Amino acid sequence: MSQRWELDSIDRKGTFRLVSYKPIYFAAARWSDKKNAQPFNESGEFATEDNNLFENIEAKFQISFKSKLIEGLFFGKGDLWVGYTQKAHWQVYNKKLSRAFRELNYEPEIILNFPLQVDLFKGKLRTFGVILNHQSNGKDIPTSRSWNRVIFNIGYEYQNWAINFRPWYRMPDKEDENPDITKYIGDAELEIATNFGRHELYTIISHSFSTFEKGNVQLNYVFPIHGHLRGHAQVFHGYGETLIDYNVSQTTIGIGISFANW
Repeated sequence: MSQRWELDSIDRKGTFRLVSYKPIYFAAARWSDKKNAQPFNESGEFATEDNNLFENIEAKFQISFKSKLIEGLFFGKGDLWVGYTQKAHWQVYNKKLSRAFRELNYEPEIILNFPLQVDLFKGKLRTFGVILNHQSNGKDIPTSRSWNRVIFNIGYEYQNWAINFRPWYRMPDKEDENPDITKYIGDAELEIATNFGRHELYTIISHSFSTFEKGNVQLNYVFPIHGHLRGHAQVFHGYGETLIDYNVSQTTIGIGISFANW
């Protein structure tokens, strides 16, 4: 965690360096048990009755980078970062749709991060951050989806385990393109990651404090193939794998390769 966020003086590398942020991977095949044939018909002008020709198997990839802009804010303790994550669902095997992208989600962030050294149980609280987050699919009405959040991040380490807890506050939006999105995706996220030699496991769980039957869970396994080449298996279950699917519950399975992890 110190290397990821340059928490300790030995790990500090200065500003304006582009480094990985969230996992970077490419899933050559991602299967879903439920197509979202009709993006939700729930909110007036943002509703649509159009059926689509999407297939259950597609490719999926995620890229994510961050860069430190200012080091040593607030009495030399805080660092200001910017981050960007893009997730793509690509109907690459769908000739009927000219192999089009089904959904693209863009997620820029401004991150203020502080190092910690607080003993807790047998581990340590290592970081606290405040994040201004915007997420959008960049589409026009009626399939436009976006929301803005203030996210708080608390990072904890125990041996080779890293845990991040991220509750958030959704900022008000007069033109609400995602009615009740927090009831489906949740109000917080829990990320748990560990490794066993060259094998890595991480889980991301999102849940709502008000509607306990919804939310989602994502399981990831990264394994060595040859040299620096690593495989990546992912299982997702629940709501909100993409913004267009935020109120659709599905189970998906993907297999591909990994370029960077937590």
